Order: sequence, then C-alpha cells, then structure tokens
Amino acid sequence: MKEWKRSHEQNAASFVGMQQRLDKVLDVAIARESEHLEKRLGFLATIGSAGPFIGLFGTVWGIMNAFTAIAASSSTNLAVVAGPIAEALFATAIGLVAAIPAVIAYNKLSSDAGKMIGRLEGFADEFSTILSRQLEARNR
Repeated sequence: MKEWKRSHEQNAASFVGMQQRLDKVLDVAIARESEHLEKRLGFLATIGSAGPFIGLFGTVWGIMNAFTAIAASSSTNLAVVAGPIAEALFATAIGLVAAIPAVIAYNKLSSDAGKMIGRLEGFADEFSTILSRQLEARNR
C-alpha cells in the first residue's frame, strides 16, 4: 500500500512500471513473511534428527559401562549389569522423548507455513490482477 500511495502521489507516468513495482513489493513482503514463519524450523529439524543419535550414543556408553562392570567384578551376574543397562535404555528413551515431539512439531509447523505462504502468494496474485485491471481501466 505504501508503494501504491507513493506512485499516486507522484502521479506515476507508467502504469506498467507501477504494476511491476507493486509486484516486486508483494514478492518482497511474501519473502519476509516466509522467512519469519520458517525461522525456527531448522532448530526442530536438528533436534528431530539428532535426538535419536544422542540417545544411541548414551546406549553405547551404558553398554560399555556394563561390560566394564562385568570385567571389574569378574561376574556375569545380572545385578552387575542391570544398572548400566538401565542407564543405557534411559538414554535411548530421553533421545526419543526429545526427537519424536520435535519431528511432529516440525512437520505440523512446516505444513502450516507452506499453506500460509501459498495463501499469501495467491492473495498477491489476485491483488496484482485486480490492480492491473483497474490501472488498465484508468488508462483508457
């Protein structure tokens, strides 16, 4: 609207030029809004993809501790390995507890952002068409 007002205040000589400027302004506004909508999606994607691997690392660490406990006690008794194995499983669970909601949230927000951006682009196209039609009618 600022560009529209500026063009009218300056009595733009070229309606084609005004139409092109308005189209560019709409494109820039959509790009800014898209960037704003998708700003933190990368963080969710990183948590969703890295969470299981962090949990897996905890699992490997816990199993290593279990083997160390077996070696230290010289016994394969379940009581010796139960603690480290429980820690390993807990680490896996923590990784999944972080990753699963992050992936669900990422998918939801990414889909919503895509729909919103599509609606903005549709609005911009429709608005540009209406303006073009009105400018042509004034030019006659």
